[in-house]
Amino acid sequence: MANWGSKLVNAIRDKGNSIEGEMSFFGHLEALRWHFLRVAFAILVFAILAFFYYDDIFNNIIMAPTHTDFWTYRMMCKAGGALQNMSSYFKAKSFCVEKINVKLINTELAGQFNLQLNSSIIIGIILGIPYLLFEIWRFIRPALHVKERKAASGFVFYASTLFFIGVLFGYYVVTPLSIRFLASYTVSDTIENLFSIDSYISSVTMLTLLAGIVFQLPIVVYILSSLGILTPKFMREKRRYATVLILILAAIITPSPDALTMLVVALPLFILYELSIVVSAVVQRRRKKEEEQGLMNL
Repeated sequence: MANWGSKLVNAIRDKGNSIEGEMSFFGHLEALRWHFLRVAFAILVFAILAFFYYDDIFNNIIMAPTHTDFWTYRMMCKAGGALQNMSSYFKAKSFCVEKINVKLINTELAGQFNLQLNSSIIIGIILGIPYLLFEIWRFIRPALHVKERKAASGFVFYASTLFFIGVLFGYYVVTPLSIRFLASYTVSDTIENLFSIDSYISSVTMLTLLAGIVFQLPIVVYILSSLGILTPKFMREKRRYATVLILILAAIITPSPDALTMLVVALPLFILYELSIVVSAVVQRRRKKEEEQGLMNL
């Protein structure tokens, strides 16, 4: 990972200069258009497959966080039992989810058809992210030498892996914890919670995709560090501010009065931040080594 980031950054930065003589500005646009057309076609294929298998997807994936036998709730119940055996503080607390009061309604004539169509497109976009990254890699590839291509080929793998880890974290941790609290929250007993299906889908989508984007932090830090914009010293000095921001973000994502729930969401974000510091330090050491070698060659 130490080489592909800098090669990738340099390739993006020098793309126009390196092949300026070969392609005009409109030639670049034409090439980029075909890359995006292929991405759109891939997303369309995934969306069509999701549309035809929507019954299973809706019942077993989209609505799964509203079922008490969802994997996250079962693990919470087991963890609660273990904590109760360890400390008397948790004996009065129950982490088992016995009921999730989610009642969904549709208020538009074409609402359920639009639901299936829009959800299929969103699924197509999520599944098409690796191919989107691959097409980005293909666009900048002509600016690289053979050795640089081999070094930078890990971009698609690392970025896609982090994205899907984030999506899984959002789906299995952030989404069920948020649904559990918000679905049972009431201001008054006279108000019954009835959620529109659009509101539910948009919430699940936002929480899941947001987690996938946040997990790209090491990639962003690597690129910024390669450009000399970010340093590990700066990130260490701002760690206290980052801690506060992470806790605020965790509280917003899971608006629960339970501090333990907030820490469950915040912990992976802390790990990501510390990992990003390590990544930035590796980049800085490599840059210093390259500068020293350059001076020696002079």
